[in-house]
Amino acid sequence: MFGRLLGNVCQRVPSLSYRVSLTMKPQVVFVLGGPGAGKGTQCSKIVENYNYTHLSAGDLLRAERAREGSEFGQLIANYIKEGKIVPVEITINLLRKAMEETIQQDEKKFRFLIDGFPRNEDNLQGWTRVMDGKADVKFVLFFDCGNEACIDRCLERGKSSGRSDDNRESLEKRIQTYLQSTRPIIELYEKQGKVRTIDASRSVDEVFADVKATLDKEG
Repeated sequence: MFGRLLGNVCQRVPSLSYRVSLTMKPQVVFVLGGPGAGKGTQCSKIVENYNYTHLSAGDLLRAERAREGSEFGQLIANYIKEGKIVPVEITINLLRKAMEETIQQDEKKFRFLIDGFPRNEDNLQGWTRVMDGKADVKFVLFFDCGNEACIDRCLERGKSSGRSDDNRESLEKRIQTYLQSTRPIIELYEKQGKVRTIDASRSVDEVFADVKATLDKEG
């Protein structure tokens, strides 16, 4: 059953041909950090000030989970509830579709912040396999924040977010998944000189001042 679902994912989520020309190849910044590090908040501020489109892997998955008639909704829901990482085929095809649709609507919108991806080695290998030559990864924006601070922020957010994973049990699982699976990806990019680290333990405005300096330097 599981294998059949993944086998169908490329046809169902979505069926598309990647027609973006080389002159409009997506320029990608991966945005990584633990749950509650402020990735979404900072991405919103970047979008307000720079010509980037924010794509949250988690938001895309939650939207697909909620989409009426989605063949993968329950599968995604189960993974999110357990704090596990959703199979890469689903996530990459959702990201790919979103980038294609954005560029088709406005060819000048070719810069993307991909938030919460790649979250493990399987994600990274899947991205390389599917997107190699179709998108350029410029660098990784890493929001570094202590685990307890992240948990406290998410618990506060959970009072109004309605997210099923903003509770302590799920958060502790998500933190462990992040430490075991995502941190090694950040370390891998560090060895390539592609990580720009931001101290995310401070106020939103203080963090964004560093983000702005980084983006201005990168051009």
